[in-house]
Amino acid sequence: MAANMYRVGDYVYFENSSSNPYLIRRIEELNKTANGNVEAKVVCFYRRRDISNSLIMLADKHAKEVEEESETTIEVDLTDKQKHQLKHRELFLSRQYESLPATHIRGKCSVALLNETESVLSYLEKEDTFFYSLVYDPSLKTLLADKGEIRVGPRYQADVPDMLAEGELDDREQAKLEVKIWDPDSPLTDRQIDQFLVVARAVGTFARALDCSSSVRQPSLHMSAAAASRDITLFHAMDTLHKHNYDLSSAISVLVPLGGPVLCRDEMEEWSASEASLFEEALEKYGKDFNDIRQDFLPWKSLTSIIEYYYMWKTTDRYVQQKRLKAAEAESKLKQVYIPTYNKPNPNQISSNNGKPATVNGAMGASYQAQASLIGRACESCYTSQSHQWYSWGPPNMQCRLCASCWIYWKKYGGLKMPTQTDEDKLSSSQPAEESHVRTHMSRQATQGTPVRNTGSPKSAVKTRQAFFLHTTCWTKLARQVCKNTLRLRQAARRPFVPINCAAIKAEYADRHYEIAGNPLKIKSTRKPLSCIIGYLEIHPAMKPNVIRSTPSLQSPSTKRLLAPSNHSSLSILGKRNYSHHNGLDESSSHSTRTIMHAAPRVHITNGKALQASASTIKTSAIPVIKRQRQNWLDASDDGFFIATEETSAEAVRNLLTVTLAALSGCQVWLWMYAQLCG
Repeated sequence: MAANMYRVGDYVYFENSSSNPYLIRRIEELNKTANGNVEAKVVCFYRRRDISNSLIMLADKHAKEVEEESETTIEVDLTDKQKHQLKHRELFLSRQYESLPATHIRGKCSVALLNETESVLSYLEKEDTFFYSLVYDPSLKTLLADKGEIRVGPRYQADVPDMLAEGELDDREQAKLEVKIWDPDSPLTDRQIDQFLVVARAVGTFARALDCSSSVRQPSLHMSAAAASRDITLFHAMDTLHKHNYDLSSAISVLVPLGGPVLCRDEMEEWSASEASLFEEALEKYGKDFNDIRQDFLPWKSLTSIIEYYYMWKTTDRYVQQKRLKAAEAESKLKQVYIPTYNKPNPNQISSNNGKPATVNGAMGASYQAQASLIGRACESCYTSQSHQWYSWGPPNMQCRLCASCWIYWKKYGGLKMPTQTDEDKLSSSQPAEESHVRTHMSRQATQGTPVRNTGSPKSAVKTRQAFFLHTTCWTKLARQVCKNTLRLRQAARRPFVPINCAAIKAEYADRHYEIAGNPLKIKSTRKPLSCIIGYLEIHPAMKPNVIRSTPSLQSPSTKRLLAPSNHSSLSILGKRNYSHHNGLDESSSHSTRTIMHAAPRVHITNGKALQASASTIKTSAIPVIKRQRQNWLDASDDGFFIATEETSAEAVRNLLTVTLAALSGCQVWLWMYAQLCG
């Protein structure tokens, strides 16, 4: 009962997706909607997986520097598994609020501010325990410290002197250490001091009556007298009396100089009504976070002015009224809500067979061992092969699965129990800059070099890569010749994943560019001169291919031969085969030259009546010798590659060909293939 009762201030799990990890939130309010449902106003916490890698790397780097500078850090040797799981316990607080249905609550958890004096193993030993130390701003994509740093040192803290021995005198000059602002042993009595303060209030009231801006803010005499009775007027009067050695006549003359009475104002009078409204609105949104109040609502006010106004505002009736209203609203709001345990099956759950413990593909016994050896590890996290329940995890095409315990760990902590190869390959702050650059270069090359296959599914369809044109500048071309020893293009071409040191090449080119002026580079011609080409063509004349031409009967308009008519009536397979293969006959001698058939009278059935083939309504169709097809560019296949095996190697093919065919296929390969196809 108590486990399912959720109150304001509890840290809870929220489920927004059946496959994603739980959201971790803190309940701020419980509100009942018009339709009777309960909504929870919560504060958002973010995991490491929800924040960009650049911010995570900066945070880890800062934490490592602080740990190295700290002298009181507790050193604990953690294994790779513990370090991996400790990252799942770290959260990032935010100032973002959202409203979620209370029915999506899936349990309680505990979130605490990171304690530097406590061992990190304490967070791993406790279930459903998390910690945070930084604040994440989703809009600005920044990470800030949640608490101020303690300033240590003589610049920020006082040096405590040694304790004086008994009877030892303090030789320090007290006048330099402190300033006296009031003397309780003054010659004036308390009655005389009170009378002087009344005179100071009267002078302040008269000064407000003469001031136009004050008359607008305090239109009545009562409000002016109340404003003149504030602490700033009394402090100024007592300070004036002390400076004049408690001489009442001289102190009163200072309160009323020749220019007019002295007017003392505090922050309550300096602020306008609109500024006071902005302050109350900001206080409702940010609380006592005066830095955010100044940044977002009152940037023209100083931080000292805002803090001083806040403590004066707490003494007003406005603060008392708002406090009563908030107390009444808190009484009307829900304090707690009961959410029953969620028992509905998860859509990612893989059903078992006949209630038996689920295994990989339902295999049991020896057959299970045989299949397990083929498919490998079952659980992607703990690598177990047996579990009472399995859950599909990851993309559907990957067909990954988790066991019951690892699925619960994934939902609560947003990761896998055991570190995977992907996690090991990720960049960390401890890696050198050169190694990080190499890994980034390798991942980029591997990503660009992976062929994209289209499976026919709309989900797997990707856009064609955008073509680009690489225009090499003259300086780059010259650098290839000047910096050959440093560049080593052939070695670099065989090692595409190793980055090229461009800085060294630029430095060498800057030192040796003067060599170009004295010794101009000779660029090798990539094209032979025209005279060499003409001489080669005279010695090796090209063979004219034997083009197959149509017979003269097709060009004669008086011929009575018809083209092969299309079969409109009979569904026999004879119409779909060559005429030389009908009835098992093969006229190989005349097959190469026979391209036209004599049309015999055929009977076509039209609406139950016989129709002679000589009628004009008969449609004829030509059967071309070679049917030319043009492939649609949308149906073009992806890029492919050919791997030569022992059966398709050059020596094996060369042994099958005669000398004549080998020479013909090497010089005029397409003509030879065309001749083989035609007959």
